[in-house]
Amino acid sequence: MIKKTLLSTLATTTGALVFSMAVAAGTSANAATSDCIADSAINSTALSNTGASGPFSVSTKTVSRSSANGFGGGTIHYPTNAGGCGLLGGIAVVPGYVSYEDSIKWWGPRLASWGFVVITINTKTIYDQPDSRATQLSAALDHIISDSTVGSMVNRNRLGAIGWSMGGGGALKLATSRSAVRAIIPQAPYYEGSYGTMNTPAFMIGCEWDTIAPTRQHVDVFYNNASGPKMKIEVNDGDHSCANSGYNEALLGKPGIAWMQRYIHGDTRFNQFLCAKENYGSIYRVSDYDYANCP
Repeated sequence: MIKKTLLSTLATTTGALVFSMAVAAGTSANAATSDCIADSAINSTALSNTGASGPFSVSTKTVSRSSANGFGGGTIHYPTNAGGCGLLGGIAVVPGYVSYEDSIKWWGPRLASWGFVVITINTKTIYDQPDSRATQLSAALDHIISDSTVGSMVNRNRLGAIGWSMGGGGALKLATSRSAVRAIIPQAPYYEGSYGTMNTPAFMIGCEWDTIAPTRQHVDVFYNNASGPKMKIEVNDGDHSCANSGYNEALLGKPGIAWMQRYIHGDTRFNQFLCAKENYGSIYRVSDYDYANCP
């Protein structure tokens, strides 16, 4: 019995040490989803399905406002059967000015079902500006990294951010200040002034008839200034809310999932749905499509 106990303790200690070393390195523990998503599961139909329809089952955990440090609370969405995938990418999603978590929450189950740990958040106040939203995105990423339920699942060196409107501006700002952020999706982003040099891989979403953050004055400017891999889709006849819950989830989820898989997990199998390999410009719901520096 003593021998068995000692062996069990040694195995546990050794496993914890290996895991800790992998987390510190940020690489070896990350087998990534390429090791546990079958090639046959990666197809256009599967990526276009809405909701938590990916290869993994999804569970959620509420983060109360009182327990959130640096943001306004939210919901963690995470895969429950991805234990063989190594460490997973973590993504934070923030809404826009005078808006709440429910406007961007659809990204949570959608991305989690494809092997990401995602936190969709409320802001401290609905009036917070883009720089504050960038800080809150970063705080939300810190939260999932240290969370008792999902912290051990997240690769702290492979992170991403999504934001709508001023939240999109926040995602752009965060990408200039936190190197572990490997990919962003600014949707109908709004930012006045300069957020710095942005070379993080960015999939930008514009809305053709956006009168709050007009595409030509915001998305196009941010897109043209981005120096890293980039892709842009403008939603035909879309208003400022064209990428929110209930709007175009099938259209935007497919390239969104593929973008995050490619640049957070480094899974090149998703290249087939990006840039020159997928002509989103031929879809009637897309009024403008562009890309540059893509594989």
